Amino acid sequence: MEPQLLHDVTDTVATVVVHHPAKRNAMTAAMWRALPPLLDSLAADPGVRALVLTGEGGTFCAGADISTLQGSPGEAQHLAVQAEEALAAFPKPTLAAVRGHCVGGGAQLAAACDLRFAEAGALFGVTPAKLGIVYPASSTRRLVSLVGPATAKYLLFSGELIDAERALRTGLVDEVLPEGELGKRVTEFMRILTARSQLTQAAAKEFANGRTDRDAYWAGQARSSGDTAEGVAAFLERRPPRFSWSVPTSG
Repeated sequence: MEPQLLHDVTDTVATVVVHHPAKRNAMTAAMWRALPPLLDSLAADPGVRALVLTGEGGTFCAGADISTLQGSPGEAQHLAVQAEEALAAFPKPTLAAVRGHCVGGGAQLAAACDLRFAEAGALFGVTPAKLGIVYPASSTRRLVSLVGPATAKYLLFSGELIDAERALRTGLVDEVLPEGELGKRVTEFMRILTARSQLTQAAAKEFANGRTDRDAYWAGQARSSGDTAEGVAAFLERRPPRFSWSVPTSG
């Protein structure tokens, strides 16, 4: 099978799989190009309420396929940043499910997700210093926001890999699961997320990402949606809530 991004939607959860096992799921230029339109189509699908990004088999993503850097490294980096930004802008909750190596461009993609769950034994690295590449400013800021300046400098200056436990301590990942239990935990957590209010999640995602000009918009959405009244009623009646607000498919 050619290197590609596979995807499916099950129980309102979209799963995108980086599939290039011959090169530990390294991203080719074509794969970087394919990610933004794929995310656009999934974001516009009202049947999708959350997204999981993972890699084929026992590796998340070993970075960019180095052969794609030989012609135009600047263009290759531009494609990676476009894909990263598209993932960060996805309007619904996103989670990176990490096994094995999560390095270079793979770490960029994982950092662009809202959450990261890792299997014990996973390894993380940000490796541009090994290639003499200037890491993009936007990607650097995103990394700093997750792990702080000191750890970001350690990763960027050295290119060294860190294990899942250290990634957990520094804030690069949110949960570490024993070997063989990552899939079960991701399924369980997605079931939790998709049962919650999309209104709360969408507003929280914008606010947490630093947007400061939409307070009035979200206050209006809360007033008109009826989700708060439904949530309170469901709590008092001891039943699951039936939230009706959904992420707009455009705008």
